Amino acid sequence: MKFEVTKKSIARSITCALLFSMAGLAGTAQAAKKDDTLRFAYDQAPESVDPFFNNVRIGVIIGANVWDTLIYRDPVTNEYKGQLAKSWKQVNERVIDFDLREGIKFHNGEEFDADSVVYTLNFIADPANKVTTQANVNWIEKAEKLGKYKVRLTTKKIFPAAIEYLAGPVVIHPVKYYTEAGPKGMNLKPVGSGPYKVTQYTPGKSIVLERNTAYFKDSPKPLPKIAKIEIRFIPDRQTQMAEVLSGSTDLIMHVPKDQADQAAKAPKLQVVSGETMRIVFMQLNAMDGSPSPQFKDIRVRKAINHAIDREAISKSIVGGGSRVINTICFPAQFGCSDEGAARYKYDPELAKKLLAEAGFPNGFDTEIVAYRERNQTEALINYLRAVGIRAKLSFPQYAAMREQIRANKAQLTHQTWGSFSVNDVSAATPVYFGFESDDVTRDGEVRDLLNRGNNSVDPTTRKAYYKTALALIAERAHAVPLWSLPVYYVASKELTFKAYPDELVRFWEMGWK
Repeated sequence: MKFEVTKKSIARSITCALLFSMAGLAGTAQAAKKDDTLRFAYDQAPESVDPFFNNVRIGVIIGANVWDTLIYRDPVTNEYKGQLAKSWKQVNERVIDFDLREGIKFHNGEEFDADSVVYTLNFIADPANKVTTQANVNWIEKAEKLGKYKVRLTTKKIFPAAIEYLAGPVVIHPVKYYTEAGPKGMNLKPVGSGPYKVTQYTPGKSIVLERNTAYFKDSPKPLPKIAKIEIRFIPDRQTQMAEVLSGSTDLIMHVPKDQADQAAKAPKLQVVSGETMRIVFMQLNAMDGSPSPQFKDIRVRKAINHAIDREAISKSIVGGGSRVINTICFPAQFGCSDEGAARYKYDPELAKKLLAEAGFPNGFDTEIVAYRERNQTEALINYLRAVGIRAKLSFPQYAAMREQIRANKAQLTHQTWGSFSVNDVSAATPVYFGFESDDVTRDGEVRDLLNRGNNSVDPTTRKAYYKTALALIAERAHAVPLWSLPVYYVASKELTFKAYPDELVRFWEMGWK
């Protein structure tokens, strides 16, 4: 199939050409290096800076730089190290004891001790407090104080991925401040213990981080080299590119492949890319009462799978570092497998036949909701239209899309999921098939298999349950697995930084050449 050339795509190409021709005339501004300030632009704004009430990637990035966790996973060796905890011991299958570091202070001067750990863990474990991504916290039963610097954590069931979560999305808040401010106050005036502290925040527009000069020396995160980070939320990709070309921005990410290829030619810029843990897929809302009852028919779901040439899009649009996936998880995650899973080859004629058998010989109208990678969504729409599925695009911010899905108002969605950088399938597949808020399939058999995988202590047993669940999702065509998503970063050549598969931007590691 040939991709449709539109006035919009032509306009984008012309704009890119003009911008890059300007890059040859404009020298990169040196202000960032001189004033020791890194200027970073991102296309989405977090709905909350409190890490427990956000699941947009920029919020995860801010969280990793502003807050600390009990445990730290080295992104190179995958070794677990003590962060706020100096050591831990698995007492039994459901109980872990932690010895905490002493002498650590939060950004507001509040002392860190067991009270903050216990309060944070018990607060997020309570369903009444409505943490945004329940899969990150709903395995916690309770936390108990055993001493000023000693805490006991009990899980609801056997949960072998606990250490991985404690090294990822489960940050620790200051007890006194969080008790008074709550999630709303924490969003407006964030307080963590991490290598950077928030000194200014305008919701929806920008946030300023400054180096925490009192950061504790024993942390596996080193004291930052760059004094100040200015993050602006700029939805328009062309504006981001214009700013990095002019030198008023030092770093952008999630740059489309065509723009990254052009940016690599600019003498003052560098392009870094690589595969990430983020997977791309389409959800098909088959719940009772949904606006898309046609998706209840497995023939329609299979037709959509056969309508998409995933290899072509991955190669020509997504770019290097991408690979086609056949199940809803990242291949390197523990428990992720596509062995025995159904493969849906690109076959538009078969797709049309299946639609006709389902009672849609002329196709049907629907809506596809997406929030990023618009060029990929447009390619998906073209393939769907070729078999008669006329999908109208809705492109809101992530939080709005998520609420539409959770209100059972979405029909077809183009999703991405980075698993909060947790290297375990429990952070991926159950979010969308475990009867959590984002599950629009509600297959009880799949849910039960995933639960057994989540709560078994034997790695072989866990893998077997996950494999069966993933194969069942594919067999019933509950979703459309697409590809892994590489990230293209465009940055000033003055900046030293490293891109990681977990898609975390570690400002504390960066410096100036």
